[in-house]
Amino acid sequence: MLKHLPVAESLAGLSAVVTGGSRGLGLLIAGELAGRGCAVTIAARDADELERAAGLLRMRGGDVRVETAVCDVSERGDVEALFAATARAQGGVDVVVANAGIIPVAPVDAIGADEFEETLRTIFGGALYTSLAALPHLRRSRAGGRLALIGSVGGLLAVPHLLPYSCAKSAVAALAEGLHAEEAGRGVSVTAVHPGLMRTGSHGQAQFGGDRSREFAWFSALAGTPLVSMDAERAASRIVAAVARRRPRIVLTPAAKAAGVLHGIAPVTVTRLSGLAARVLPDSADAEGGLVPGRDITERPKGLAGRLRAWGSALNDRAAARYNQHSPAARP
Repeated sequence: MLKHLPVAESLAGLSAVVTGGSRGLGLLIAGELAGRGCAVTIAARDADELERAAGLLRMRGGDVRVETAVCDVSERGDVEALFAATARAQGGVDVVVANAGIIPVAPVDAIGADEFEETLRTIFGGALYTSLAALPHLRRSRAGGRLALIGSVGGLLAVPHLLPYSCAKSAVAALAEGLHAEEAGRGVSVTAVHPGLMRTGSHGQAQFGGDRSREFAWFSALAGTPLVSMDAERAASRIVAAVARRRPRIVLTPAAKAAGVLHGIAPVTVTRLSGLAARVLPDSADAEGGLVPGRDITERPKGLAGRLRAWGSALNDRAAARYNQHSPAARP
């Protein structure tokens, strides 16, 4: 029997889970949910980072209810235990945001199958395990369950030097769309979230390969440029509003919207433009192998690349300090 989905936007009194909730966008989404009256459980791999995040959320004042749970979303057993424990403690689960992921930045000839597999395990595997473990609880929610999967504009079109990330986010996009169709008649709404670049401070946590200092320079410059990237707090507010309204899909930033529309209308043209963009990105020739977190890249390129890094990173560096991004953990 088809269930009618409640359309009320109030989330007060509901139980929410945010994976990757200890820093960056996940932390901000958790804060938005708590501000709307949810009892929020934030999950991530690092216990110390989680405690710092919980402290930041409680500093907001008011009746903020937040719990922490150590969980590696790439481990199915961890995720199943997370939802079983949360449901027992909170009397159920009503809202879930699958946000955990990693960002490898490198040309394809500087990485191998292992990097693709790890990215898929963390981003797509994490979203899949979270969805499968959460759905039985969301179907029982008296308020009508809400599930949000955090994708990316990189999942709507392939981005040069972000290919493992784009592949994984594409799979998340398909999962969200398919679950939305299948769960609509079972009392659960599923929202696909596709942000563009945001000033979350994640450039220090992203992993870089090839010519690492130059890769870090272009990525941090774009991620910190106001005309290209979006304020992370505003992004989190819009995401939670979309989840509350049961929207099936939201694309954030004008650039991401334009890219998605253009790719749908003229995919060949977009692919050719991506090829031109790839030619101006750093060459990996003679570079060392492996990926290194941005926070460990101290060498600064000379010339324009160095100036772009210093200019574009400024806002993101401030965001990193505000959004708990200075811990040594490698996954947001």
